[in-house]
Amino acid sequence: MLLAKWQPIIGVHVDNIVVRRMRTKWGTCVEHSRSIWLNPELAKKNPRCLEYILVHELTHLLDRGHGERFVSLMDRFMPDWRSRRDELNAAPLADESWEFDIAEAR
Repeated sequence: MLLAKWQPIIGVHVDNIVVRRMRTKWGTCVEHSRSIWLNPELAKKNPRCLEYILVHELTHLLDRGHGERFVSLMDRFMPDWRSRRDELNAAPLADESWEFDIAEAR
């Protein structure tokens, strides 16, 4: 649904969406295969964050870097992208809680 929404807005098309656990990234764009890889940990985050990563990676099909042109494109496509990025980056990559109370275990 998000892909169908954003591909025509950005003016790009991807051939594959791959869900793959990545240790240090939320997503990546593989230009030569026109694929976007998404970290399954995104499913645990606010859906706004998944949408931000998808738009970010789709925009990389227009501009590979994170320079002025890329930022300008992101501003045009998703004006609130910075707040979404900050929300996502404030959360740990893997949102796991391991609480262990030795008294309860006995």
